[in-house]
Formats: sequence, structure tokens, C-alpha cells
Amino acid sequence: MTADDVTAILGPIDEVLMAEILSTDATRDELAQAWVWLQSDEALINEGRPLPSGRVAVLIDLLSPDMDDLEG
Repeated sequence: MTADDVTAILGPIDEVLMAEILSTDATRDELAQAWVWLQSDEALINEGRPLPSGRVAVLIDLLSPDMDDLEG
């Protein structure tokens, strides 16, 4: 995954977060899955989808503080 891939999914983000995301070696699809979970975790749980694991879970952890900043 490239920085352009990350920006295409998340929009502009700071350099530190970009480096952390790229260091996970996650794929574009994994980042997209993490982003969907952050946007609608309750709906996905209600659909019976399993909780994220692996790199998707790592990405969710990295992105969660930023989501708190956006919401607050």
C-alpha cells in the first residue's frame, strides 16, 4: 500500500499517522475494512460479522484516537 492509497481512503492525514499506517504492511483492502469498521461498527456487529483481527485490528487502533478528535 502506498501513501496515495492511504490518502484515497482516509483523506489528508498527518505524516506521523501516515508512517504508522504504512509500517503495518497492511493492504489497501485491510485499510478500507478498518475504515468501514470505524464508521459503522455497530451495524457490522448487528450483521453478525466477526470482530476485526490481525492488521485490520491494528489499523483500527491506530485510527481510533483520530476518530475521537474528529467527533469531539
